[in-house]
Amino acid sequence: MSAKVFDKLATLLMWLAGIVILGILAAFLLFILYKGVPVLSWDFIFGKSSDIQAGGGVGAQLFNSFYILLLSLLVSIPLAIGAGVYLAEYAHDNKLTDLIRLSTESLATVPSIVLGLFGMIIFVNALGMGFSIIGGALTLMLLNLPVLVRVTEEAVRNVPVHYREASLALGATKWQTIWRVVLPNSLPGIITGITLTAGRALGETAILIFTAGTTVGRQIVNFDVTSAGETLAVHLWYVMAVGLVPDRVEIANGSGALLVITILILNLLFTIPSRILQRKLGAGGH
Repeated sequence: MSAKVFDKLATLLMWLAGIVILGILAAFLLFILYKGVPVLSWDFIFGKSSDIQAGGGVGAQLFNSFYILLLSLLVSIPLAIGAGVYLAEYAHDNKLTDLIRLSTESLATVPSIVLGLFGMIIFVNALGMGFSIIGGALTLMLLNLPVLVRVTEEAVRNVPVHYREASLALGATKWQTIWRVVLPNSLPGIITGITLTAGRALGETAILIFTAGTTVGRQIVNFDVTSAGETLAVHLWYVMAVGLVPDRVEIANGSGALLVITILILNLLFTIPSRILQRKLGAGGH
C-alpha cells in the first residue's frame, strides 16, 4: 500500500470516527429535547417545586444551580490563574513543581463522589456547615480547580516568547509583562477552560447531594449561603430515585431538557466572546 493511499484511508477513518461521535451526541441531545421540551413552560421553569402534588416547577433549583456555580468559580478562578501563572512563569523545573503538577493531575482524576464524601466530612460535619450552598460551592471548587490550573498553565505557556521579549525590551517589568501582555493573549484558552468546567459543574450531582442537600428554601431566589441548595441536576436524580410526585417522569424529562439547553446557552455565552477576542488579538498581532 502506497503512502498516499494509506494517508487517504487514515483520513477517511478519522472522518468516519468524527461523524459517528457527532451522530451519537446529536441523537442523545435530540432524544432529551424531544422528551423534555413539551414539558417546559413559564410555570415549570420559574415555579416552586412540589414534593407530593403534580405540576411543580424547578425555579429554585435553577437559581441554586447558577448560584452555587458562581460561588465556586469566584473562588477557583483566581486561585487557578495564580497557580497557572506561577507554574508557567515563575516556577523552575524541580521536585516541588513536579509534585504540584502531579497533585493537580491526581486531583483531576478523583471521582466526584469521593470529593462529595470529602466535602461532607470536612464542610458538613467537621466545620458544622450542614447541608448548605456554601458547602456545596467549596466542594465544587475542588472539582473545578485542577482543570482550571492545567488549562491556565498551558494557555500562558502557549503565548509566543517574542511577546515577552518585546515587552521586556521596552522597559516593562516581569509582572507588567504578565499582566498587560501574557494574560490578555492567554484569555481565549482560559475562557475555554472556564467553559468546560462550568458545564461540568452545572451537571454535577454526586458532590452536591452530599454537601448542598436535596431540599430548597421557601423562596425561589434565596441568597442565604447557609441554607440547603438542591440544584437542577440533583432534582432530576431525586424525583426519579425517591420522588413521590405523580408526574415525576415529566419533571425529570423537563429538567433534563432545561439542563441541556442551559449548558448549551452557557457555552455560547462563553465561546462567542472568546472567539471575538481571539480574532482581535490575532489581527493585532499582524
